[in-house]
Amino acid sequence: MKTAIFRKEHFNAAHRLFNSAWTDEQNNQVFGKCNNPNYHGHNYELIVKLIGEVDPVTGYVFDTKVLSDLIKKHILSRYDHKNLNLDCEEFKHLNPTAENIAHQIYKTLRSLIEPSIDLKVILYETERNFVEYPA
Repeated sequence: MKTAIFRKEHFNAAHRLFNSAWTDEQNNQVFGKCNNPNYHGHNYELIVKLIGEVDPVTGYVFDTKVLSDLIKKHILSRYDHKNLNLDCEEFKHLNPTAENIAHQIYKTLRSLIEPSIDLKVILYETERNFVEYPA
């Protein structure tokens, strides 16, 4: 009986979309306002989806309290109220787009959740713009 469970969290972070190999003009053409050299921020909404078999003993796919604790310890403490470009090692040379942030979150959580459970990360950068990894 495969079932999906979800955990929704929230974090605030600043970033700048920028490719150091490009000129300022190229960066402005591609990234527009998101290329502001003084950075800009988002109120990110994170949804973590786990899909697996329901354990007949506990009735859980995965303990949501454990999932909440993992997200708080390994994701929110890393990204909340941070400048992603400056404060997060993974974005020193990786453009902190929503796509790349979602992928980094996935990689972190994937290493902490048993492989028999499918994992998806959905990240809302704005109310209208969001990504899902893996697709």
